[in-house]
Amino acid sequence: MSEDAAVNRPETRAAWTPEGEVRPPAPKVAEEAVIAAISTVYDPEIPVDIFQLGLIYAVEIEDDGRVKVEMTLTTPACPSAQELPSQVEDAVRGVDGVTDVLVEVVWDPPWDRSRMSEDARLALNMF
Repeated sequence: MSEDAAVNRPETRAAWTPEGEVRPPAPKVAEEAVIAAISTVYDPEIPVDIFQLGLIYAVEIEDDGRVKVEMTLTTPACPSAQELPSQVEDAVRGVDGVTDVLVEVVWDPPWDRSRMSEDARLALNMF
């Protein structure tokens, strides 16, 4: 890669402030770090984190640090419908390099037990 190409990559480019100071580049957001943050969120009725439950459908990370998370809930009538998305947003905001977070709750495809990880099935005795 040429030196010019390396300078123009978003994760390595410094930004100038209006005062003429160089602001250090924002660190690139690691997908593993976002998933680890999401994995700290638990459904209060189920002793398994929501990532292992299969409630996270997609994680999109932009070069500028914006993160979009598509998630679902076990049912539309889930009592945690208000709190889980905001807990996910708060957890992801704490990841180094994240500049903004959008959590979107989707219902298609509907969640079912087949989305759970093997660890979650083992923890919940669901084989």
